[in-house]
Amino acid sequence: MINAENLTKSYGNLNVLKGVSLSISKGEFITIVGASGAGKSTLLHILGTLDRPDKGKLNIADTDVFKMNDKQLSAFRNKHIGFVFQFHHLLPEFTAIENVCIPAFIAKTNKNDAEKRAAELLDFLGLKERMHHKPSELSGGEQQRVAVARALINNPSVVFADEPSGNLDSANAKDLHQLFFKLREQMNQTFVIVTHNEELANMADRKLIMKDGILIN
Repeated sequence: MINAENLTKSYGNLNVLKGVSLSISKGEFITIVGASGAGKSTLLHILGTLDRPDKGKLNIADTDVFKMNDKQLSAFRNKHIGFVFQFHHLLPEFTAIENVCIPAFIAKTNKNDAEKRAAELLDFLGLKERMHHKPSELSGGEQQRVAVARALINNPSVVFADEPSGNLDSANAKDLHQLFFKLREQMNQTFVIVTHNEELANMADRKLIMKDGILIN
């Protein structure tokens, strides 16, 4: 479902990615680990089409993504890719359900359908009683679950996560990790997660190790 060939990326004289190739199947749960500065987040941002490589090719859902212009790529990203970051990036003036609906509205989903899907996701994630609360009224774990619902609203082909539990205490981190596997099991969702959490890394179908800009396994 994802096929990357020889991705390279430099910033000035710093070679961050030095020719990364990998394939990921539908429904796979992949973690990427490695020391800080190894290139993990850069790789994730390129796989997630948030950044373009200097060289290399990336196919997602049978689409050669970097042949698209920025506007086309943005529309593709909105439809096919969900993101969960270390910090939830919820908009403070909006309620949980309003935050979840935003990617659906960008995709021009009508309001009723978007709100119905958002409510279903929040219910599934254990937030039925919290969907009309603003982020400041939610715990850290609840905020991150809202961010997960937002990532899933458009039924993406893949969810990319960058240190998703890095800002959570150990109990909430464990809950979030179990949630990811529940989503994979029940929705056949594909996950690619950069993490320093060894417990999560070792639960994956495959744990990829990055060192000095390349995958070493």
